[in-house]
Amino acid sequence: MFFKFQRIATSYKGIFFRILAIQPASIVCGTVILAMFLLPIRLLAGGSKASVQAFTLPQAVQYATDHYPEVRVAIERETEARARVSVARSSYLPHADIMLQLNRATRNNVAGVLLPQSTIPNPSGPVLDSSMQSFWGSGAGAQAYWEPFDFGYRHAVVQSAQATLQRTRAQTKLTLLDIQTAAADAVLSVVAAEQQVNAMQADVERRSVLARSVHALVDAQLRPGADDSHAKAELAAAQTGLILAEENVAVAKANLAQLLGIAGTEVEVIPGPLLRLPKDFSTPDTLPATHPQAIAEQARVLEAQARIHILNTSYVPTFKLEGVGYGRGSGAMGNGKASSDSTQGLLPDTPNWAAGVAMKFALFDFASLHYQKKIARARQRETEASYALTLQQLLGQSAKAKAILDGAERAAQNTPLELQASQDAEQQASARFKAGLATVVDVAEAQRLLVGA
Repeated sequence: MFFKFQRIATSYKGIFFRILAIQPASIVCGTVILAMFLLPIRLLAGGSKASVQAFTLPQAVQYATDHYPEVRVAIERETEARARVSVARSSYLPHADIMLQLNRATRNNVAGVLLPQSTIPNPSGPVLDSSMQSFWGSGAGAQAYWEPFDFGYRHAVVQSAQATLQRTRAQTKLTLLDIQTAAADAVLSVVAAEQQVNAMQADVERRSVLARSVHALVDAQLRPGADDSHAKAELAAAQTGLILAEENVAVAKANLAQLLGIAGTEVEVIPGPLLRLPKDFSTPDTLPATHPQAIAEQARVLEAQARIHILNTSYVPTFKLEGVGYGRGSGAMGNGKASSDSTQGLLPDTPNWAAGVAMKFALFDFASLHYQKKIARARQRETEASYALTLQQLLGQSAKAKAILDGAERAAQNTPLELQASQDAEQQASARFKAGLATVVDVAEAQRLLVGA
């Protein structure tokens, strides 16, 4: 759309200049016409630019915490696990089922037994002569049942759900830690890349000055032509380094935008205190067992133990207190004949009720449960080993991080000395070169050391 408006504006611009060529008095008219078509295009072009969002390090970490999709995934998983605990606890409550039925069918009945199944209906009543006459039939009832005791099975199920909830909470914290760490690292990468661009830009400027000086000396036949070629090569290499540094900045910003959950948006970093040496390099001592990853692995161990507890309480009888009230209606009379009332059977007008205790015991499940327990115990040993491995990895990572921090602290303290020495060396090499006491190679090497510093 923008380019279409641009082509239209170009055509009207040509009309404007032709009007001026025909009649100078039309300047006002031409100006108005041109402004009418250029102003919307400028507004459109300005509106097409994406807004730039700037972040400090704390702001970037908080923004990533609030907006990165993976965080929302972890939070919803925790919500699901919390709901599963409530589902497990609901098993303590009584249950009730309500049924309503209306049908029209024949009344034929056969003496004998059918094995339990769900396909063939079981008619009630005496065995009579076969007839294909149909009758209305209806039924309505409600059944309530409650398990007064379960030998600890439901409690084990609730404990397993709670262990899962604890693990998902730890996973959420671990996800937050990972995202926050990645966002902070991305901010530092952007700041470091931008400082690298500044250093490379200064290097290009220094080498440009050197190249011009050498070229002037070569033109005056005070230096050999090889010096000119060498200075140009050093300048080209510095320009390439600047291009690569600018590329690193763009990549670092794109990575930061992705971690913030706003991929494709242009972002900027406000360095703040990041360009100053911290006064205190010390870090608090923390126990590996308090790390979210260790807590998540420990929760997996508790999950495995809860699973074994469920299996231990599974091979027991189940007792239920049951009560049912129902009514039935039928258009068939006891002698097999149809009722004279055509609407007979539409309502369940014959009531009944029943109450009792039911016991169920799966006698031959012990073999399956035995092997399920073996699997669960193996799973528990696996999670315990994984937890021990996690603790070892966290201890090793902590030791490595402390070593890196110590090295970075000493390097940071030494860097100003290195920078000052490199600056002095570059100035001295430049002065010696101007005095004819050093070669262009000496100056280029001094500038290379300065870039490194």
